[in-house]
Amino acid sequence: MDDDRTVADLLALLDALGEIARMMDPRRLPALIAALGNLDDPLRQAAGATMVRPPIALACTFALQACDALRAAPAAENPMLEALRAMRHCQRALEPLATLAETVPAIGRYLLEPQSRDDPALRTRLASTPHPDAGMFHYNNEIAERGGFSVYVPPWYDPARPGPLVFALHGGSGHGRLFLLNWLAEARSRGIVIVAPTAIGRTWSLMEPDIDSQNLHAILTRVLDRWSIDPKRMLLGGMSDGGTFTLLAGLAADAPFTHLAPVAASFHPLLLAMADPERLAGLPIHLTHGALDWMFPAEGARTAYRMLAAAGAAVTYREIADLSHAYPRDGQGAVLDWFMKDR
Repeated sequence: MDDDRTVADLLALLDALGEIARMMDPRRLPALIAALGNLDDPLRQAAGATMVRPPIALACTFALQACDALRAAPAAENPMLEALRAMRHCQRALEPLATLAETVPAIGRYLLEPQSRDDPALRTRLASTPHPDAGMFHYNNEIAERGGFSVYVPPWYDPARPGPLVFALHGGSGHGRLFLLNWLAEARSRGIVIVAPTAIGRTWSLMEPDIDSQNLHAILTRVLDRWSIDPKRMLLGGMSDGGTFTLLAGLAADAPFTHLAPVAASFHPLLLAMADPERLAGLPIHLTHGALDWMFPAEGARTAYRMLAAAGAAVTYREIADLSHAYPRDGQGAVLDWFMKDR
């Protein structure tokens, strides 16, 4: 088996695992695990039998670890928690693949939005010599570290043309280095700088003391000092606890972000009581929630939509009929279309 065949099998497995993650629910977990079937068999058969490039081999290892951990989850004390942890291996698989995005066509194509994969102008931009400040960077953000951040700057970054910025906040017990990888395709397709901080504690400081907002400000200052960013296009978004913290930090009077995009967030009316009314007036907010969310039911998001709109924010609400409490990778394009449109 050569690199091309291995890569094809790997990407197919990652797609299948991504669909399982999207649908994951305690009630459906056994059926989702069964649906995995033997999709990982080709990679297992290739393991040790073929010499492939080290980044591809490492990505395969992570993908197979995801399969093993997912199948073992039902026997755990908390099957759903273990299944969610299993999916982190999928994110880890993308990091070594990202190093080959500009040299292995199949990987480069995979790490683009579907509608951009055959865009000749984009292919030309990606083929040009990347700027020295482009690439993936990690600042005190190894998996065992907290409070650091990771940055991805697309190859066609041009400091003479300030571009959009996305701050992406992971969910509870997550990590910015892993969450960053959800955004590679959009960053490469649209020329967006992605910053993924890691919470200082186990999750974001949703209760007092708020130790994370100051850290986000400090991270933003460092990013603005190094990269050329459009001050009118700075989005703060996040998943689950990261989505809730997006609202908590993003509604503060001194919040620097121009747009907010929480996903699968919980909502309490006290968030509005603490928000600055002038900040709320006309503030673009995009709420995304799964109708099948088992952790934070969608009614809370509907309430958030009504209350934020009544308070004067420019709110867009998107409820995805078949989405569980999961990050909708296939929904990021809609959020970015909203973020990038002229107002």
